Amino acid sequence: MSDTAAALSVRGLSKSFGALTVAQSIDLDLKPGARLGLIGPNGAGKTSFVNLLTGMLRADAGAIVLSGEDITSFKPEARVRRGLVRTHQINTLLHETSLRENVAIAVAERENFAWRFLRFTPQWKRCLAEAETQLATFGIADLADRTVAELPYGQQRLLEIAIALVLKPRVLLLDEPAAGVPGAEAYAIHAALDTLPPDIAILMIEHDMDVVFRFAREIAVLVQGRVLTTGTPQQITADPQVRAVYLGRSAA
Repeated sequence: MSDTAAALSVRGLSKSFGALTVAQSIDLDLKPGARLGLIGPNGAGKTSFVNLLTGMLRADAGAIVLSGEDITSFKPEARVRRGLVRTHQINTLLHETSLRENVAIAVAERENFAWRFLRFTPQWKRCLAEAETQLATFGIADLADRTVAELPYGQQRLLEIAIALVLKPRVLLLDEPAAGVPGAEAYAIHAALDTLPPDIAILMIEHDMDVVFRFAREIAVLVQGRVLTTGTPQQITADPQVRAVYLGRSAA
């Protein structure tokens, strides 16, 4: 696949901390609309890889190309503006602020609107209106005036996905979206994942194999900072290398 055909293309991505190598010449492509699961044993480098993609870590070597544009040197906020958006394993919501305002703030920042100083303007009202629509899409509009701190954890994770989508991602990186969510609440997360816009390329880090095999059309296996193999869920399940290094063990 050529880089221009990919929503996200990674070539030769490498990163070390002294003697510890967390990324070894990683090559990976996500087509528009991809549903890729990224799995690997504890310490494989999954979170480091996503931190490299988002610019939280700077690569020692390699290139990251988003929709044909080289973003390797871009700061994290510039990558978000270009359409590379991430949710976090531990959510980063404003816990003492309402759901509506959490989403509206993301809308305002997408539009480069100084919401802190212009809270009573028509622009801010439009941000609030878009937030209301987004909350309704995720079935949580009735909770719009509640603070995040009042919500069960599963609904907090759902809110984080809603916020990610108002940022208009081309590529969405989901970092263990159901991590820490009780089973009784996880169904809402799974349902939301099933309804994400089909044109967005999605890479999901996940240790729960049931979630991975339910969501992903393709899976990449990361071991010691390198891609061991990629394939369909059926191919990954049948691969003896994968079974040896991952599927038979607990994961992180």
